[in-house]
Amino acid sequence: MGGRVATETMVRVEDVHKSYGRGVAAVHALRGVSLEVRRGELVALKGRSGSGKTTLLNIVGGLDTPDRGRVEVDGKQLGELGESELLRLRRDRVGFVFQSFGLIPILTAAENVGVPLRLRRADPREREERVELLLSLVGLAGHAAQRPGELSGGQQQRVAIARALANRPALLIADEPTGQLDAETGHAVMELLRAVVRSEQATALVATHDATLLDLADRVLELRDGEITEH
Repeated sequence: MGGRVATETMVRVEDVHKSYGRGVAAVHALRGVSLEVRRGELVALKGRSGSGKTTLLNIVGGLDTPDRGRVEVDGKQLGELGESELLRLRRDRVGFVFQSFGLIPILTAAENVGVPLRLRRADPREREERVELLLSLVGLAGHAAQRPGELSGGQQQRVAIARALANRPALLIADEPTGQLDAETGHAVMELLRAVVRSEQATALVATHDATLLDLADRVLELRDGEITEH
């Protein structure tokens, strides 16, 4: 049997720096950040707006590159991957959930969830079964035929979570997933994230500035002025 040797660590970030601009106008988003996320954990990343949370998530997810430092995800060092390998990693091993939901308005909930499976050219029957399972998992089995405009904000975020799980990612990255939701709905979505991480045997790194959601995480890391501390 070949393949990757599983380790306890899903994400390892070592001395990562990232700046935007040059000279006195430069913004130092990350200043030597190091962290580890173990497999199966839900880790919350807190910090005020502008603290570098989104920059760090984008680097971990392979959407951006650090100025210096090392990032390893699911046993692969991102700095050693070519663009096609990075694309494959993002498609097959990482799921993204954004604050703005990012659903396609003209597609139904089921069609939105199925988009990653279509891109992977999954068998239609497998795709239908997976979509049905995921919509049931996020409590939207009865809303498969509705379009995003016919759903509440909380329901749209649930569809986005189901879509992020379509390809059975090892790592789920969520950037302020409750930012556009009221407190009660946001808490329900965070509880759902925790539940699906368990049921799908995934790992999650979730950025939030909502202190009421932090008790649902296994660990809490704080970014402040581009540096990280653990609580």
